[in-house]
Amino acid sequence: MVRSLLIRGMLVGLLAGVLAFAFAYVFGEPQVQHAIDFEDLLVARTGAPPEHELVSRGVQRTLGLATGTIALGVALGGMFSLVYAYAYGRIGVAGARLTAAILALVAFTTITLVPFTKYPANPPTVGSPDTIDKRTLLYFGMIAITVLAFVAATRIRREYLERLGAWNAGIAAGAVFVVVVAVAQLILPAVNETPAGFPADVLYRFRLASLGINATLWLTIGLAFGAAAERLLAPADRRGPAPSAELAS
Repeated sequence: MVRSLLIRGMLVGLLAGVLAFAFAYVFGEPQVQHAIDFEDLLVARTGAPPEHELVSRGVQRTLGLATGTIALGVALGGMFSLVYAYAYGRIGVAGARLTAAILALVAFTTITLVPFTKYPANPPTVGSPDTIDKRTLLYFGMIAITVLAFVAATRIRREYLERLGAWNAGIAAGAVFVVVVAVAQLILPAVNETPAGFPADVLYRFRLASLGINATLWLTIGLAFGAAAERLLAPADRRGPAPSAELAS
């Protein structure tokens, strides 16, 4: 059963990657080009010779972008299916579609949205090449902290569910999540490397496009995988064993 879910997850991820490419091409690429134009203007003002492109912009914005989003979509779809196989039947009485929707929402929130509030995406020209390793480490560190905070909050809710009731246990879990994330964002260093004169509207639109690309990926995975999983699991659910036990076989 897990193998069947994995195959469906990767196929759904392929679809998500294609849709994310379309979104990125329409809304993200124009902002990338504006950022590159700004960088070219700065280079022209200094009189330095332009750098030779190893890959042309035409290839970058089409084949390169499509390869990146599709590869990411397939990888996320595969990992999502494995998490789904473990979670299905363990999230209350949620059915196949609702389970997928909940997991996709959690993934978008913990992996994209919350870390974005501390380290938002930046277009080319924004950020020094000398600090790229540090910025990458900080970003993934923020993702790890957010995911761990969510896991801790989930365990706290489960532990206090019977003692406090669903509502109060949920509030306590949410408070733990918010506090841990807030403390992490206060402790981790800020990154402010936007060059002087960079167009604020380009930066704003690029960041919105980045959120939109990620939202497209997770929305497609959550909805499409839920539909695919329901068709696979519905017959198994009618045969009687608990969904989690059926998936483990």
